[in-house]
Amino acid sequence: MALGLSWTLDWIRRSGAVIADKRVELITLDRAIGDGDHGENMDRGFQAVVPKLDVLDDDATPGDALKLVATTLISTVGGAAGPLFGTAYLKAAIAVGSAPELDGAAVVALLTAARDGIVLRGKAEVGDKTMIDAWTPAVDAAVAAEAAGASESEILAAAAEAAAAGAVATEPLVAHKGRASYLGERAIGHRDPGAQSTAYLLQAAADAAQAA
Repeated sequence: MALGLSWTLDWIRRSGAVIADKRVELITLDRAIGDGDHGENMDRGFQAVVPKLDVLDDDATPGDALKLVATTLISTVGGAAGPLFGTAYLKAAIAVGSAPELDGAAVVALLTAARDGIVLRGKAEVGDKTMIDAWTPAVDAAVAAEAAGASESEILAAAAEAAAAGAVATEPLVAHKGRASYLGERAIGHRDPGAQSTAYLLQAAADAAQAA
């Protein structure tokens, strides 16, 4: 079943809820290798996003909702997370265009564009101990699932599972980007907070699709 505006809104609301719930955890992860403000910044951003969903027009598209998330995160989230996640949602919005519903190929395009936007903005690669270490496995899993004929919810479930594994896999890495890169080998053993928040956001997308 193709995913429309109701799925997109549910995804965003679930994202706000999970980020609020995991706020302290994300702060703790970031305190170990960053500025310690990732959880607070992400929570602030999504708490600003969610009320704005109520003013979207009835004929709004998934792309319209994603663009709203993008502009709000960019304007309200501090640190690196605002520009990076904001760019992800903006590129995702562009990728899906004005389509009222998203099929499996469009879901893959959404995820791919989001990841590519982050790469373009942050210049990170897989293995740098950043959110890309969650996004790229997620995209790869989505591509494989779509090619195998999976449904939209199955594609997102595969992406979320891969993102979660990717976040865990950042723990033994040495950071090569951001503030964590200044720590050298002292960053080993700590999970990247951006990768973890990515996993939560993609799980919210999968949960919303399952409930659609």
